[in-house]
Amino acid sequence: MSSPAFNSSEPKGGDPLFVDVNAQYVGFEYHYTYLVFCGFIVWLIIPGIGLLYGGLARRKSALALLFQSLMVAAVTTFQWMFWGYSLAYSRTAGPFIGDLANFGMKNVMAAPSPGSAVIPEIVFCLYQLLFCACTVQIVVGGAFERGRIVPSLVFGFFWATLVYCPIACWTWNPNGWLYKLPSLDFAGGGPVHISSGWSALAYAFVLGKRKHSGDKSHGKPHNTTLVFLGTVLIWFGWFGFNGGSALNATVRAMLAAFNTNTAASTGMIGWVTVDYLKYGRKFSVVGACSGAIAGLVGITPAAGYVGVWLAAVIGFITAVVCALLQNLNEWLHIDEGMDVFKLHGVGGMVGSFLTGIFASASISMLDGVTSAPGGIDGNGIQVGKQFAEITAISAYSFLMSCALLYILKYIPGMHLRVTEEAEMVGLDIDQFFDEQIGDWGMFEEMDRRKMAMEISAPTTPPMQEVQEPVDGEKKVASV
Repeated sequence: MSSPAFNSSEPKGGDPLFVDVNAQYVGFEYHYTYLVFCGFIVWLIIPGIGLLYGGLARRKSALALLFQSLMVAAVTTFQWMFWGYSLAYSRTAGPFIGDLANFGMKNVMAAPSPGSAVIPEIVFCLYQLLFCACTVQIVVGGAFERGRIVPSLVFGFFWATLVYCPIACWTWNPNGWLYKLPSLDFAGGGPVHISSGWSALAYAFVLGKRKHSGDKSHGKPHNTTLVFLGTVLIWFGWFGFNGGSALNATVRAMLAAFNTNTAASTGMIGWVTVDYLKYGRKFSVVGACSGAIAGLVGITPAAGYVGVWLAAVIGFITAVVCALLQNLNEWLHIDEGMDVFKLHGVGGMVGSFLTGIFASASISMLDGVTSAPGGIDGNGIQVGKQFAEITAISAYSFLMSCALLYILKYIPGMHLRVTEEAEMVGLDIDQFFDEQIGDWGMFEEMDRRKMAMEISAPTTPPMQEVQEPVDGEKKVASV
């Protein structure tokens, strides 16, 4: 049975008024059925990140992060349909960015996709849209507790256009320069994690440090339950993130899903071990969740290139490296309180480097067509090619993000940061009109107690006349 083939004279895959556009996929339906299911569960990563970020924030700014997670998905969907997909995946793309051949979703329908001939382009487009949305959502974590919502959404739209789409084109478009090099990136170590980590660092750098005035809650998660729930959704969604990136339902895709769970598990073990030794045989739920995410990040570029035991090694090493960088923000003098750079930037770079070492053609050929040997197969130059990907994406993401943020910062009405007063009372009160995280009764009771304390507080002592001798005479002084 021959696979469907793209016909340039019928870029939409045929006119459904005259031909059955589904006929070309008869016998291959399981591939796109599997991929669209993977896309559905990838979507869960978006609110998962919102819950994770909301739990890590202080209560007074948590609602803003939940709100942004869905708004980012909405804005990115518009961007992707408008021109994002075309800039990343148009068949006539150059080595650095696509053109507008698919502007406004033109001709994106039933034809075989540029990523896989057995996947209709509309399914491929949806799946890749969710990758872009997840990445933008990770980036806005750099605005942690002091970034205004509207500018963050505007930034997200243009960041997807100027940073994500070009890097996706480099890495995954058959015309891209990293694709042709080739660098090995199965599911987004570079376009998703390295780019988002460096861009979140740029966001925090441009915004400046938070104003906390010695607040004991500074840097402490307000709700560990939300962190746990967000991590569960992210872990579940990552099965689709990595498992679907084979763009087919072959054994290779099944192995990628297995590797995903493996690396998350060993990542959790690695981070918890570091915490256990560092903090006197005590555990941390947030640390365990961070370890799972670090393992997921590390295995993302390698999921379809390595066996299960090497996946375990990659997850463990990535998590241990990230856990040992606890003071990274202090070293950099940048207040990136959500640790996006540490988990995604550093984790993505470690994972990409290890992919170059451990990639094996015997694993990649499980899909029947892909041969991708790494250092373990004697192809040591692949490690250098991974370095090319790491350095190019890191430098481009950070510098382009800084430039974009500085441009937005000086546009009238588009100031990136809330006022100092708004930051102290919290983004939720400043940005939302009648909503809070938690029971309103709790806040009313806190206000009542505050007013009672102000009423009962001792007043300033009145001015008194104090007799002081001056040159043998008495003088009245006010105190």
